[in-house]
Amino acid sequence: MSARPSLQRHLWGWAAGALVMVWLTLALAAWNSGHHEAREITDGKLVSVARLLLKPHDQASLDTKENQATHRREYALELIVLRWAGDRLVEDTHAMAPLLGLTTPPSPGLRTVRVSQGQGGQPREWRMYAAADDQGNRAAVLVDMDERYDLGADLAEHVVLPVLLVLPLVMLVLWLAIRRGLQPLSRLSADVAALDTTAGQRLQSDHRFREFASSVEAINHLVDSLQEQARRERAFASDVAHELRTPLASLALGAAAARQAPTPESLERLEKDALRAGRILQQLLDLARVQRDALAQSSTAVDLGALAASVVEDHVPRAYEQDHELALLRPDAAVKVQVPAMLAELALRNLVDNAIRHTPAGTQIQVDVWSGPSSRGVSVSDDGGRAGAFGVPTSDGLGLGLRLVERMAEQMGARLETGDALTPMTTRFALVWPTSDSQK
Repeated sequence: MSARPSLQRHLWGWAAGALVMVWLTLALAAWNSGHHEAREITDGKLVSVARLLLKPHDQASLDTKENQATHRREYALELIVLRWAGDRLVEDTHAMAPLLGLTTPPSPGLRTVRVSQGQGGQPREWRMYAAADDQGNRAAVLVDMDERYDLGADLAEHVVLPVLLVLPLVMLVLWLAIRRGLQPLSRLSADVAALDTTAGQRLQSDHRFREFASSVEAINHLVDSLQEQARRERAFASDVAHELRTPLASLALGAAAARQAPTPESLERLEKDALRAGRILQQLLDLARVQRDALAQSSTAVDLGALAASVVEDHVPRAYEQDHELALLRPDAAVKVQVPAMLAELALRNLVDNAIRHTPAGTQIQVDVWSGPSSRGVSVSDDGGRAGAFGVPTSDGLGLGLRLVERMAEQMGARLETGDALTPMTTRFALVWPTSDSQK
């Protein structure tokens, strides 16, 4: 099987292609604009020089209207020339020397000069360049700054306008490239939306880009978890139905018998069935409370030894009434876990209550709290030889109670373990937390 392509390279390829297309478009626009401006500037130079050579000296003035001539072009700047032979002015194309106050030739170089336009007139700025040769001849060329500003604005307009016209095309190309590059992600999203987790569907792993492999794996892991949770919900519902069916049926039969021939035995049996159904309903209410409050509860450092002592103390009277020996073993050092306190107490109470309720009289029940290198927790053991294994429903609601404790353990990040009872104990259920560095 060939290696899958990279989504990163796929997106980079489309983005690079779009950028190349944009660059080529802008380069073409700049190329055309450059050639256009070069033609205009060259033609303007030709017109300016020709006009300067043909200009009659006796018609030269600062406010000439020559720009309105037939051969006027936008880039044909009006040039003014002054020439000196030694210190003698031999040519002044626009009679500018008196206005500039030039009684002697200017020094070589570039400068900006101001020329007044008579009484109350606004001064005008001119850009002047002066040069000299080895024979002492000098020349100065001037151009109106207003004309130069107009020329700059015209050049900027011719450069910017093509870019503005190309902008919508650039945006369209980028949009198409992004859309095409993200199509694989859109297909993955559509496949995820089409999943039917209740039907056991999983996301197919045939998506072409290798970056999707981890996402597909994570989604399938989530789907598997949801399906496993749904399986547990169905099994729990089946347990509830099984546990409730027997006492309710017995209640109906007992009620009918008591109505026909009420005896102390029939009434006692009716009372036991009613209490049994009540206990099952109470367990269901506990489970509903756990599921409702689990997310809202904040975790605290719970001392398992102190919690076990409190639970054992509360159950001593019941254990004594039913002829059970209830004991507690815990280390001197505190064994703490970071869990919601109510969940831990309710789970342990259910385990102790199950041990007292479902073992024969004379049974030893022992609650152990321990802490080891890899785990810590609390266990409830007895020597009553209970037949109900973990997760298997038994008579009188034992299986439902263990299901409830299992749910609580999941909410606390623990696991409910069974077995490994030490002699003389025969049955053991334990809430086990893995030891983390923060709990050591």
